[in-house]
Amino acid sequence: MPRKYELKQRAEQAADTRRRIVETIVAMHLTVGPAATTISEVARRVGVQRQTVYNHFPEEEELFAACSAHWRALHPAPDPAAWTDVRDGLRALYAWYRETEPMTGNVLRDAEVLPALRAVLEPGRDAYLAAVRKALTDGRSRRAAAAVAVATDFHVWRSLKELGDDEAVELMAGLVELARSPRRGSSARPAR
Repeated sequence: MPRKYELKQRAEQAADTRRRIVETIVAMHLTVGPAATTISEVARRVGVQRQTVYNHFPEEEELFAACSAHWRALHPAPDPAAWTDVRDGLRALYAWYRETEPMTGNVLRDAEVLPALRAVLEPGRDAYLAAVRKALTDGRSRRAAAAVAVATDFHVWRSLKELGDDEAVELMAGLVELARSPRRGSSARPAR
């Protein structure tokens, strides 16, 4: 019986260490960004050796995946299936962008220089944005799809955030509505 207890206790300690490593890395990604987060500093803050961090996360992609999963669990993205119209969707998306802005900004910036981070980030982000854009696009025109792509872009939201979310939503919803309407001075041909 003592052997099973020891194994269980070791497993619990390992899980606790792993959790503390992930939480520390997430906190550092939030403040300094992934590119400036070092394993040495993570180990120092957690109170373990660098090798312990590497034992838990032998590959950089594993580490980024664990941190991403932890962050997403704490800050779930809004569900596009629940949106009733463009304004409703943009309101939910912009509120989430505002809530997650420091981390999202750091991660998007550093993904440009960290291939392992980009490999973890892009598939999930691209799939989510595709679902968002599908929910907000009427499916009738490339112009509307392009307008929705602009309206849902994090960097575009960031450039509009000083307006406040309500005004930014109205501006971008107006862009989408304009893109949905037939172009002036042309026949209303369907998009190819």
